Amino acid sequence: MSRADELVAVLETVESLAIVCHDNPDPDCLASALALEAIAIDHDVEEVTIAYGGEISHQQNRALVNMLDISLQALEDTAVDDYDCIGFVDHSQPGANTELPTEIEPGIVVDHHPGESVGAPFEDVRTRIGATATIFVEYLCELEIELTTRLASALLFALHRERLDFVREPTRREYEAALAVYPHADLETLEQLYSSAFSPGTLDAIGKAIASRERRGSSLVASVGKTTETDALPQAADYLLNLEGVDTVLVYGVVGGSIRLSARSIDPRIHIGETLQTAFDDLGQVGGHHDMAGGRIELGLFADEADDTDALLEFVDGRLTRRFFDALNLDDIQ
Repeated sequence: MSRADELVAVLETVESLAIVCHDNPDPDCLASALALEAIAIDHDVEEVTIAYGGEISHQQNRALVNMLDISLQALEDTAVDDYDCIGFVDHSQPGANTELPTEIEPGIVVDHHPGESVGAPFEDVRTRIGATATIFVEYLCELEIELTTRLASALLFALHRERLDFVREPTRREYEAALAVYPHADLETLEQLYSSAFSPGTLDAIGKAIASRERRGSSLVASVGKTTETDALPQAADYLLNLEGVDTVLVYGVVGGSIRLSARSIDPRIHIGETLQTAFDDLGQVGGHHDMAGGRIELGLFADEADDTDALLEFVDGRLTRRFFDALNLDDIQ
């Protein structure tokens, strides 16, 4: 039995499915949720809800939801316990990168990020694959489910964005998946998604990161300050990675009640996910891939400074920067 058939075997036993995205879902997560929804509906699951925590702040993500009319529901408004089955897409760990409590047990997990098995009835986690959307394209093709223009467009956009237009270590499977959905996608819609305008808050955050950057050798740390634009952090990290001579970047900032981290590296000697774990695993939830990673540290660990944002950032800056450079074995003077 193929993995797609195993997934269907689980879906055929339920009448309702809550598809849970990770907090602040990106295109890979959103497209994967749409794909699981399509598979569930094709196999007569009567009620399917896509839910998410956090917010959708990246301008392209907001445009994706609006232009493709993706129906989403906030997790805080979703009684997940009322559903026969809970599905996690693009994440796998209850309580990690999701507002759901740790005691929630998913029935379906499909992901490409590293993590321990949660023992779900259906679990397909492939860390050698570059995008969760790639796995879902495989399912859709094996199950011979018709690709609508909407779904194909979402999947193609996700494949491009997750691997940064196939320049950030894509696998052969990403190219194959893109070829499979390309004939069905609306390229004009994708062009509009790529040209989505930055919000003023995102530009302000990127500007602060540029101004605050601290560099040692080919590595760099920067702060976006306090922002409501969660997705400004990875955008700032991607932007700073273009700086001449820089191959590894960490960007952090205060978002709501936590310090968010986003890191990138194009140095083949560095596994940036493991680097973040070495630097911050004792402080919060961190991890990721060889080339991209992230995490969060609750402000409770810095409670004495939390009331004054400027003081908090000054307090945090030296500690996060030192820990990151120490994890990379970089001396003070380069």
